[in-house]
Amino acid sequence: MVRNDTFRALDRQVCLRLLAKVPIGRVVYTQQALPAILPVNFSMDSDASVLFHTVPGSDLIRAVDGAVVAFEADEFDVATRSGWSVVVTGRATVVTDPAAHARLSRADPLPWTPLGGGAGVFVRVESEVVTGRGVGGAHGLW
Repeated sequence: MVRNDTFRALDRQVCLRLLAKVPIGRVVYTQQALPAILPVNFSMDSDASVLFHTVPGSDLIRAVDGAVVAFEADEFDVATRSGWSVVVTGRATVVTDPAAHARLSRADPLPWTPLGGGAGVFVRVESEVVTGRGVGGAHGLW
């Protein structure tokens, strides 16, 4: 980790470990040539990809499938003025392999809202670039 006053750059392994601790993040993508941000519940796959589950045919699926997106998650403690933020940047793809879909269906992340009676779609965001920063004095957070 590189220290810069109270901010610290976090290395990839620390970032991935921190991401695994929180259930909610934000997917950042482009919609009609404008930035869009959507909170999603997510989990980390064994290959360090970010996974989230959503409705087939949604605007989100159309916007992110095959596109490079960013995914951000964080955790802050207002009382100690400390916390961290991690950003994963990579290509998002819909999981189409039946075996992978079955495996993911038995685990998290479950979608926040009902999927309308049908099976949901899993989206995988490859962790091509992972960056993070920690702030404040709570060194135990990272």
